[in-house]
Amino acid sequence: GFGADIGMEKFFNIKCRYSGLTPQCVVLVATVRALKTHGGGPAVKPGQPLDPVYKQENLELLGAGCCNMQHHVRNALKFGVNVVVAVNKFATDTENEIALVKQKAEEAGAIAVMSNHWALGGAGAIDLANAVVETCAKTRADGNKFKFLYPLEMSLVDKITKICVEIYGADGIKLEPIAEKQLEQYEKQGYGNLPICMAKTHLSLSTDPSLKGVPTGFTVVVREARASVGAGFVYPLLGKIMTIPGLPTRPGYYNIDLKPDGTIVGLF
Repeated sequence: GFGADIGMEKFFNIKCRYSGLTPQCVVLVATVRALKTHGGGPAVKPGQPLDPVYKQENLELLGAGCCNMQHHVRNALKFGVNVVVAVNKFATDTENEIALVKQKAEEAGAIAVMSNHWALGGAGAIDLANAVVETCAKTRADGNKFKFLYPLEMSLVDKITKICVEIYGADGIKLEPIAEKQLEQYEKQGYGNLPICMAKTHLSLSTDPSLKGVPTGFTVVVREARASVGAGFVYPLLGKIMTIPGLPTRPGYYNIDLKPDGTIVGLF
């Protein structure tokens, strides 16, 4: 799934701001395999066999990758929300690996729970559910301390910079000439108080999908900036990211049907 630097940040700064929702808990899902990739493991490619390192115990590789999870935990805590790390267990994960991930999560300030729903279904997630209920109850008892990362009164450039530095860990941003011109135009048109919806790769905290773990010493290049005024946000395009094309006027599902004998037609 997407890292918390994308989904969580947008949900908090955009969705919660417009809806008035105040989250009581963040559930951060972590897997041993994903953390091993952030520790320097071989690339995982669709259609190719998984490297044995992801199926065998390797605490050194796993430990090196836990920094990425810890970064996401600390990001969530910046919003004043308590974090429960759900260690999503798979059949090849060892007890030592699960214990290490839980330890690293707790060191970053989270509560960590192993969830075995992959093997046991709902029954395997009971401990996780209880941890979430308890964390939410504690938040209500202590008083909700949720806060936004930035005020809307900040300039568009400053809001973009705030996200890049505070959430991604960048040194700063670089505006391409067209992006600088677009942002200036939006400010003049009265849209400078809109929140920011970043368009960025989900494969890295940086804009380079190949940089795993917690990259440092990088600058985020803002290639372009577009305004979705009706939706209520400005979305900068970072690095080489591309947006998804819109749907056609006649979606493909119109051509799909089910015959009386159960045969599906129109898929190809």
